[in-house]
Amino acid sequence: MKRKLPIGIQTFREIRDEHHYYVDKTAFAAQLVGEGKHYFLSRPRRFGKSLFVDTLKELFEGNEPLFRGLDVHSDWDWSIRYPVVRLDFGLGSFNDPGQLHSSVMAQLDGMERRTGVEARYETGPERFANLVAELHRLVGQRVVVLVDEYDKPILDALGTPEVARANRDYLGNLYSVVKAADADIKLTFFTGVSKFSKVSLFSGLNNLVDITIDPDYAELCGYSDQDLDSVFAAELEGLDRLAVRDWYNGYHWLGESKVYNPFDILLLFRNRRFGAYWFETGTPTFLIDTLRGRRVPTPSLDGMMGTEELLSTFDVGDIATEALLFQTGYLTILEEGRLGDEPLYRLGYPNREVRQSLNRSLLRSLVPDPSEQLRQGIELRRLLAANDFDGLEALFRALFAAIPYQWHVNNDIANFEGYYASVFYSHFAATGLDVVVEDSSSRGRVDMAVRFAAKVYLFEFKVVERSGEGSAISQLLERGYADKYAHLGEPIYLIGVEFSRESRNVAGFMVENA
Repeated sequence: MKRKLPIGIQTFREIRDEHHYYVDKTAFAAQLVGEGKHYFLSRPRRFGKSLFVDTLKELFEGNEPLFRGLDVHSDWDWSIRYPVVRLDFGLGSFNDPGQLHSSVMAQLDGMERRTGVEARYETGPERFANLVAELHRLVGQRVVVLVDEYDKPILDALGTPEVARANRDYLGNLYSVVKAADADIKLTFFTGVSKFSKVSLFSGLNNLVDITIDPDYAELCGYSDQDLDSVFAAELEGLDRLAVRDWYNGYHWLGESKVYNPFDILLLFRNRRFGAYWFETGTPTFLIDTLRGRRVPTPSLDGMMGTEELLSTFDVGDIATEALLFQTGYLTILEEGRLGDEPLYRLGYPNREVRQSLNRSLLRSLVPDPSEQLRQGIELRRLLAANDFDGLEALFRALFAAIPYQWHVNNDIANFEGYYASVFYSHFAATGLDVVVEDSSSRGRVDMAVRFAAKVYLFEFKVVERSGEGSAISQLLERGYADKYAHLGEPIYLIGVEFSRESRNVAGFMVENA
């Protein structure tokens, strides 16, 4: 039976009262209580963090009717009602000095009026500590502290570092109350997009257990394949199930399953067509500008490596590229290995939506006209379908020729080969083609592999001194890169692309049948 789609609804009571679809996450709440006390969870935006926080609120306040039929219902002591203090920084903007303090004061004022606690202090930390202590004394039960979007006041102000640092320091003092008030607290749960270094934001709160990369909590936010096939079975009718998985599945935090972004899935069910719904809700300009400013080769994004420490390196003025992309949801964990005694993670795009959309955004620095970018993408697909390699060469020659000279000067390109490969890769990825970079075989790694229309295209890129040297195509032939794909029974084309450092354009374009 079809139900209402809870698009944009972050209120647990409304979802239950209005009979919306609900993927039961309440077993995780019981697990949190049974295993510890102070928790931190980082997840990308629109992944259901706020809904889970609101679920915790209703659960600890003892609103039993809302939980009938859910996993937690039979295991919870409904005779106890805990006081809840909830800070939510999801609303408003924090770009200007003073906005954060005003928000904290307004939120504390509202909670004091609702609970009858007298406001005795004028600073945020003292007032927060007083509220927690007084609620414990008045109710006779320890307090549940919930902090949603804990990092938004800092993220909002990253473009103005002095404000971002001031907001970070303010929040550090505010959050340190949790450790000092430990005797008054039943449970603490922080959520946000980013994990700021403990030495900066959480120096006074080092007792939080980070469950961001904990296999036991990997599905706390998001939908699994099983959720789609059971809870949303009625909505899948008429949709290509494999395409749903290709477009939206793939987020992985070391659990057994990969998960979908709920916002994507709910919009897909409403609109009945595929689209970049999550990406289009607000990919930060800061992210795109950072990748361009650091001249990160786009092929390298799909296969970055990171330790747990590196993926947590996030602070004002010190944000590792890997941490930025992982924490914001543009890369996810593809596989886990070891670097000595510590985990080592290989990162990559979670799904087609992110790979295609991010590369389109990065391409706009080269092709600022969206209509021209679309035309080039359509032409690229047409040329591949027709095996028109002369047309393909002409397309990329025209593309490189159209890049303004000032762009090369301003970007001071040191790695020409990586730059040229980035342009090729982004154009292919932006059109939604199946692209793999640095694809390994027993003989080495081919620069780029593309599968399209039951054909395989293997690319090797080289910067040469003289046009037509043939080194790129020779490497493809000599190393037998095509052998890995022979079992597919599809035509294989080897394409050697050579670039001239002097002309900043294609100097050679050779094609051989494998």
